[in-house]
Amino acid sequence: MQAVVITRPGGPEVLQVVEVPDPRPGTREILVSVRAAGLNRLDLLQRMGLYPAPPGAPADVPGVEYAGVVEDCGYGVSLHKKGDRVFGLVGGGAYAQYLAVHESTAMPIPGGLSDVEAAAVPEAFVTAYDAMLLQAGLRRGEAVLIHAVGSGVGSAAVQIAACTGARAIGTARSARKLELARTWGLNEGTVPVEGRFADHVLSLTGQEGVNVVLDLVGGAYVPESMKCMASRGRMIVVGLVAGAGAEIDLGLLLRKRLELRGTVLRARALEEKIALTEKFAAAVLPFFSSGRLKPVVDRVFPLKEAAQAHTYLASNENFGKVVLEVP
Repeated sequence: MQAVVITRPGGPEVLQVVEVPDPRPGTREILVSVRAAGLNRLDLLQRMGLYPAPPGAPADVPGVEYAGVVEDCGYGVSLHKKGDRVFGLVGGGAYAQYLAVHESTAMPIPGGLSDVEAAAVPEAFVTAYDAMLLQAGLRRGEAVLIHAVGSGVGSAAVQIAACTGARAIGTARSARKLELARTWGLNEGTVPVEGRFADHVLSLTGQEGVNVVLDLVGGAYVPESMKCMASRGRMIVVGLVAGAGAEIDLGLLLRKRLELRGTVLRARALEEKIALTEKFAAAVLPFFSSGRLKPVVDRVFPLKEAAQAHTYLASNENFGKVVLEVP
């Protein structure tokens, strides 16, 4: 089969489409003919040698979300059959024509979604759902601050917040991205100036602050977010594009009784991934079938242009997901 391989750590030019052996489904695994694969910033980090694949995932083939058709079933498979359209998360290897995955981590693609749209769902919507609802406990009537609302996870989080009945406030690099996010349910937004946004967010909330922060940026955004959080607010840190270091005011943490938590999906044990997949499928997939949730796809590249897709994603010009179409 054809797959995009990281030939050595480096820039987008190190990605090459080559022939590699087809995977074979093991016990309770299905072989998926991949039709589309979503891009994520962790793919860029893996390409640069900064984010190794977890044990059991291909070390040199990136890609953690896919959509496709079941081609074959291994021993003991009961949840899917040949010909079923499925999508889901994997530890790596999605930039390829075939992929072997555990049957319980694959979900049926909701009717009405194309393969490209389906490939834009797993990482963005599962991450947002898990972080905001399962971990932070976002409730109807609360205010949530979503950083990087123009990203895949950000655009998903805005929609989930709207479905939850929460008030979504977002940050983005440009007013254009905030305007686009408003079409998906964003209530208010702000463009940080020299990394500052807390005063504006406080003014938007009548000085009460936000109950939940979904931080996809990290770095100096963490202490700035703490300044505009309400008492007993909860912050979930998902991304570190602004850096892994930050100086926080522990006194503020104590006075406001804040919760600060980090999260990652890729390195979780299989049992955890299966449990999360089941919860997401039951609670969230119906909203795609009804049209209340919709994946936001910015651009689509063919598999052979994976390097160009990486360059585009790194430019931060996208609003929503970048997806590879697999021949």
